Amino acid sequence: MTQPDEGSVPEQEAPPAEETQPAEAPAEPEAPKEPTLEEQLAERTADLQRLQAEYVNYKRRVDRDRELVRAQGEAAVLQSLLTVLDDISRAADHGELEGGFKAVADALQQAVAKHQLAAFGAKGEAFDPALHEAVFHAGESAEVDTTTVDTVLRTGYKVGDRVLRAATVGVVDPAAAVAPQESAAPAEAAQDDVLTDEAPDE
Repeated sequence: MTQPDEGSVPEQEAPPAEETQPAEAPAEPEAPKEPTLEEQLAERTADLQRLQAEYVNYKRRVDRDRELVRAQGEAAVLQSLLTVLDDISRAADHGELEGGFKAVADALQQAVAKHQLAAFGAKGEAFDPALHEAVFHAGESAEVDTTTVDTVLRTGYKVGDRVLRAATVGVVDPAAAVAPQESAAPAEAAQDDVLTDEAPDE
């Protein structure tokens, strides 16, 4: 048996090989769960309800826009007839509205009344800046309690709540309250009476 040479490094035994564990196989994705018949029915019902709500909203918008366009067209036609109604009113004021002309004027006024055209602006109405356009001030009057229409230069017209033309008017204001003049102090008057009644001693 041979002895190892002095100074030589003995051979080291190799460490035991580590036991390799097999890698875990990736988990297979679960198959998507098939919705039940009740879930499918609920989903389809929700879709139908959503579509119905969208259709109702769309129909409302269309109806609102159609009504707005119709009202604007009607107002434009009535606006063009205001000068004709002014001429008829002036003819009536001068006694010239007679015969066939009167029949035509009456028919026209009945036709515009069916479209809710109403005249406003008469003497005695309370002044409303939303309805009246005041062009002059006619002074003050003790017969009114607020600023009132005194003269109508041009009649106003409106359709429902929409003003087509403001009435051109002159207005009168209520008379300012006159403050009563203060009388002399009663104490001073009484003192004067006492001095005049008493005779000075001689």
